[in-house]
Amino acid sequence: MPASPTKVKGEDLWELDEETLESGACGFTAQQIFCKNPACVAYSYDDIIMMPGHIHFGVHDVDISTQLTRNIQLRLPFVSSPMDTVTESKMAITMALQGGIGIIHSNFSIEDQAAEVFKVKKFKNGFITDPVCLSPEATVADVFHIKNTQGYSGIPITDTGKIGGKLVGIISNRDTTFVDDPTIKVKEFMTPRDKLSVAKDGVTLEEANEILKASKKGKLPVLNSNGELVALIARTDLQKNRDFPLASKDSENKQLLVGASIGTRPDDRTRAAALVEAGVDVIIVDSSQGDSKYQIDIVQHLKSAHPEVDVIGGNVVTPLQALHLIQAGVDGLRVGMGIGSICTTQEVCAVGRAQASAVYHVSKFARKHGIPVIADGGVKSTGHITKALSLGASCIMMGSMLAGTDEAPGEYFYQDGVRLKRYRGMGSIEAMQKGSEKRYVWEQGGTASGTAAIKVAQGVSGAVQDKGTLRRYIPYLSQGVRHGMQDAGVTSLDDAWKKLYDGNIRFEVRSPAAQKEGGVHGLHSYQKRLY
Repeated sequence: MPASPTKVKGEDLWELDEETLESGACGFTAQQIFCKNPACVAYSYDDIIMMPGHIHFGVHDVDISTQLTRNIQLRLPFVSSPMDTVTESKMAITMALQGGIGIIHSNFSIEDQAAEVFKVKKFKNGFITDPVCLSPEATVADVFHIKNTQGYSGIPITDTGKIGGKLVGIISNRDTTFVDDPTIKVKEFMTPRDKLSVAKDGVTLEEANEILKASKKGKLPVLNSNGELVALIARTDLQKNRDFPLASKDSENKQLLVGASIGTRPDDRTRAAALVEAGVDVIIVDSSQGDSKYQIDIVQHLKSAHPEVDVIGGNVVTPLQALHLIQAGVDGLRVGMGIGSICTTQEVCAVGRAQASAVYHVSKFARKHGIPVIADGGVKSTGHITKALSLGASCIMMGSMLAGTDEAPGEYFYQDGVRLKRYRGMGSIEAMQKGSEKRYVWEQGGTASGTAAIKVAQGVSGAVQDKGTLRRYIPYLSQGVRHGMQDAGVTSLDDAWKKLYDGNIRFEVRSPAAQKEGGVHGLHSYQKRLY
């Protein structure tokens, strides 16, 4: 181990004698725990604990930037899962702004999924590129419906009632304050176009801010040379917006990075082509068991037809599974099978692996081939994230951790006084009915007995608690991971992996009593706040 810069009376820190080190007094190497394993036991994140290392640096010095794939680098190792209750364009935009990346789910039609990707690629910080619009023939009732359901009070009025139509006016709170008749048409009381301040397409945020200051208006429509609405800028959004120095952007166009998932069926080749046309940066081939002829075939097709787009294969939990996909040409691997909070694959199919063991073994093997690994599932805390990264994963994919945020699809509801959002596994019957059964079934058609038509659920539907906005939650997660890495005595993920394979990061297996002791205990009641 290299010498620490810490000095005691001018001397380097003393090194532990070999006998004490080898005795297990300071924990055990990952090799000893996961490979020299006479009990043949697989371990979850909760089963193991990391030993503390020497700290000679501040928490702000910990670098958690990483590789998503061979060619895509992220400033934060966070990926939102391609699930229909987790990642659509809103989630993907905010994840990319914060330094991670979102993967758009495939429970869309081909056109709709490509449109979600396009929204992310065309996003400009501070610009609303898909504002809710109304036509001049809409009524006061329509305005109040939008205000009550979506919270908008400033609504552009275009001749078509859609973005891209010619701007004819705008409706604000002031316009509707004294209107009592819900049947009155908006053209009778809207603020007309000639009384509006507008900006030309191509305006910068700084210029837009100056126009809003001068006009003292709440909304600033952005028009092209034909007078058609292309975007809307809101004063409140400008006040909220700030620079995002960690934002994940492509090097060529400086657009936000975004991924999307596809299945392994023939029509997924058409889906992939549409996603590439929309500007997708990485495609995840989404299968619960990735070592199949079907996935190998589509990976080879993607690398041949779209060589400019990185491909992530999975899911896998063994080096043999990983080897076949590496041979097919994947640029990254997704690790995890049956360990998500809403997943029942291990229970239903009796196949899978405990996640800490899966991440360690696959990451160690994939490293030989230069392939980054995404640890997918089983994460419930920043401690789990820190363990996954320290076991060799390059990124962490999260579903339930993000499903309760403002940016996740769906609406909040209350149950027993708790604010919740719906969350379901892509193997649940509800999700399968929307199209995700292709993730779990590979037959191209039914057999004589029709068995392929029978759906076997490998997931459940439930609800998760409100976690607020990602703009607060992601900084909390990243800071928690930095603290964990600092306590382990590592300055970066590269440093962690070097020490992992050199045997300088030490672990222990925890008994059930030790796991209980390591959590909150001995209290009559308590309140847990994340931040």
